[in-house]
Amino acid sequence: MEIGPYIKLHRIQQEMTQAELAEGIVSYAYLSKIENQKTEASPNVISLLCTRLGIQFADETDETIKEKCQEWYDMLFDTKDKAEIIKTYEELNELIYESQSDNLVMFEIHKIRYFLVIGENDSALKQINKITELSGTFDSLHQFYWYKFKGNYCSITGAFNQAMRMYKQAEEKLNHLDLSEDSTADIQYVIAVTHSKLHNTLEVIEYAEKAIDTFRKSYNFIRCAQCHSVLGISYRRIRMYDKSIKHHNLAKHLGELSNNAQIIQLTNHNLGYLHSSKGERKKAIYYYNEVLNNKEVDLNTRLITVISLIKEYYNISEIEKTSEIIEKGFELFESISDKSAYNIHFLALNAYDLVIRQEYEQYEKLVINELIPFLQKQKDFANLAVYARMLGRHFEALKKYKESVKYYKLANQTYDELINL
Repeated sequence: MEIGPYIKLHRIQQEMTQAELAEGIVSYAYLSKIENQKTEASPNVISLLCTRLGIQFADETDETIKEKCQEWYDMLFDTKDKAEIIKTYEELNELIYESQSDNLVMFEIHKIRYFLVIGENDSALKQINKITELSGTFDSLHQFYWYKFKGNYCSITGAFNQAMRMYKQAEEKLNHLDLSEDSTADIQYVIAVTHSKLHNTLEVIEYAEKAIDTFRKSYNFIRCAQCHSVLGISYRRIRMYDKSIKHHNLAKHLGELSNNAQIIQLTNHNLGYLHSSKGERKKAIYYYNEVLNNKEVDLNTRLITVISLIKEYYNISEIEKTSEIIEKGFELFESISDKSAYNIHFLALNAYDLVIRQEYEQYEKLVINELIPFLQKQKDFANLAVYARMLGRHFEALKKYKESVKYYKLANQTYDELINL
């Protein structure tokens, strides 16, 4: 790695300004030229700058560091053992800054993925902001991962249009890189998932089919299962239910072969949603309960399933069961320190709780002032239609027909938006 960008990275890492680093050594304008490779500084100047930054070069070879980094990068895509991921990160984070390694930039970019994997989304954003000023010096490989991980961040935070832009820019870089087929398939898969979030059904099928062809060849059962899941969702949306069930069952079978509870229970959730959309509520409830009763499933999937079960029981007027599932939902939330990351689930849970307890004034305020604006902002048309219709029925039952018509109209307009996606 060139010494200028290396110094710049260390300075940024230590949150030091150019003036602070340059003081008494060189002018900050001259330091800027060094960092941006517009001049070559003398060994004495470089030594003084490195001393101020506290850089002491280690004996480890760049090749050894590269191997260790690659092991850690691979861990970030097999996220079962987070404790090992964190331990390896801490070891590398100390080692890599003690050597003038060509792997430093790639390591900094992969930190974005690392923070997302361990659930520190704010840290991921800080990392993105921290290294943005370096992005102009990235080569094609750096740019590929830069765009991909920024896409991951946008996707996790619900900014799916922005995520798509990032992923498409990463895809464009593939033409200039010699990456493995699985790396290409992975970007195709995340594009398929993002199209699914945006309800671009035909594009989902196109990209998921491309990805699954590659994953089959490498016997990557987990990724195949994930592709089958997203295909199952797409075929359900265009009401090709037999094809949808076939893909979900294939996903479940591959999950069972791999002993992967997350895949199995995600498939159960998708099958529950499919039967719900067909009006087969008993089947939907059966599959949702399969998910809820399995503690190996990740928190987000369990929360989505809780809300889905509440909707099913509420729609068939089983108020006692609805209350029971609401309680389970609140129990899950007790373990969450940052509820803002699950805002939609928390608002929905409270909405159903208030309406069940007949606290109508608070229910109306919550749905009108918080839940509906949140869903409109997120362009979550599917849920917006559900809660607008629910509010319309509520006002109709109270004989407040003017308000009832207003929210039935919103539900119908939202449904039209959903159809046109």
